[in-house]
Amino acid sequence: MPTLVIPTPRLDLILQTPDQVLAWVESLPPEVRAEVSPDWVARVHSTPPGDPWSLSYAVEERAGRAVVGGCAFKGPPDADGVVELAYGVDEEYRGRGYATEAAAALAGFALADGRVRVVRAHTRPEYGSSARVLVKCGFTKLGEVVDPEDGLVWRWERVRESP
Repeated sequence: MPTLVIPTPRLDLILQTPDQVLAWVESLPPEVRAEVSPDWVARVHSTPPGDPWSLSYAVEERAGRAVVGGCAFKGPPDADGVVELAYGVDEEYRGRGYATEAAAALAGFALADGRVRVVRAHTRPEYGSSARVLVKCGFTKLGEVVDPEDGLVWRWERVRESP
């Protein structure tokens, strides 16, 4: 099976295998690894290679082939057509627009799938860099919610435009 790659102007989002995802999680510093969803990691263990909704993507800078971060969906679209995304850029590569480019590409990929009506994301309840990324990507802040794993967060959504 060929590897799924979502291209952007400067980046390639490369779908990882379950083994690559689990190795990446293990390589994270303990404080960062503690923020990774245990439910998501458990799903990765039982996910076959090639599943674009349950595995993560390496965010690779095309020019130098450096992996600058990662992104993922938190699972397949639900019965209401909602899918949630997450993204992050390694500290030494921040401030270059990579998070915006990756999040926009992942949201575009999802909204191109006929099953997806809404792409959702959560951020800390502050106007930090993650909130700015989502605004640039066309997301609207809906308000505060309590996430079972992350506590109080801001919910953001981007809805598929009607034809």
